[in-house]
Amino acid sequence: MPVASAYARANARVLEICGSADDERTLRQQVIEELHPVVGFDSYAWLLTDPATSVGASPLADVAWLQDLPRQIELKYRTTVNRWTALDDTPVALLDEATGGDLAQSLVWRELLVRHGVRDAASVVFKDRFGCWAFLELWRTGTTVPFSATEATFLAELVEPLTLALRRCLGSTFVPTSARDFPHVGPVVLLLSPQLQVRGQTPETTDTLRVLVPPAQGHVPVPASAYNVAAQLRAVEEGVDRNPPSARVHLRQGVWVTVRAARIDSPGSSPEQDIAVTIEESSPPERVDLFARVFGLSAREHELLEHLVAGCTTRELARCMWLSEHTVQDHLKSMFAKTSSRSRHALLSRALGG
Repeated sequence: MPVASAYARANARVLEICGSADDERTLRQQVIEELHPVVGFDSYAWLLTDPATSVGASPLADVAWLQDLPRQIELKYRTTVNRWTALDDTPVALLDEATGGDLAQSLVWRELLVRHGVRDAASVVFKDRFGCWAFLELWRTGTTVPFSATEATFLAELVEPLTLALRRCLGSTFVPTSARDFPHVGPVVLLLSPQLQVRGQTPETTDTLRVLVPPAQGHVPVPASAYNVAAQLRAVEEGVDRNPPSARVHLRQGVWVTVRAARIDSPGSSPEQDIAVTIEESSPPERVDLFARVFGLSAREHELLEHLVAGCTTRELARCMWLSEHTVQDHLKSMFAKTSSRSRHALLSRALGG
């Protein structure tokens, strides 16, 4: 067990990473490297989530049972024990502790993880009042001891700074783009079986997936984002969660896409029907909502931004929002400060991507 000074040093290094990392993937990779020596684990998966739907995407993972990945994701979404969407009282939950040592209470453990010798799992959720931004799973296997309360406390102390850092990194992706440099995306389609096995896809799908989750050299891309929205569809159908099976994901500089899942022949759909996953460029309202959450705009500022997108002048903004023009200007100054924008044009260019 690491002594207190080891935790303190790791905490300080993680805080340094939070302030210096330029992108969310680098942030996660560097933090995992710092966590491993002080909180031992054998496998992990750290997914970003859509802040509104809490559906995962853009995973960073090192999992020994990669061949079972579709099944694991499906079961994770259908499991109620320590589901990241239910961790409201504490951001960290331990499987051994939550089940009183009876890990079989967890669907994903008794149906899959038990076969891979998983001894305990630590679940960490990164959320704030603007949404759910990520969740992290750490697994211990073999004869290792369960995670301790001290380790859980250490992880919990990192949640707030890491949540802010993830939002900061996501904010850097909102830059104006050129249609010449980045042509329109999609929609591309992936067809999955009820067990989340790939049945077919459109010609452009592989290229899009390769950007979403860069594979190791010489390997085909893993459609992890598609698995996640499809698994959420299963969770909705079973009443485990009510959020829609969709997630907004950063694809490349300034370009965000929305991944959605739906049953084929949706009227009278059943768990035996295939699942269609679509990936297409996020719409302006989807981008604006995400932009407002990433930069922590207030409800009033979010509303004002929507009116700006519609082309309202200051006078029109004041009238439709029942504010004085002076108050409108105050809101705009606050929005400029939060988003590092110098003008309305710059603000809209970042929010809309062009």
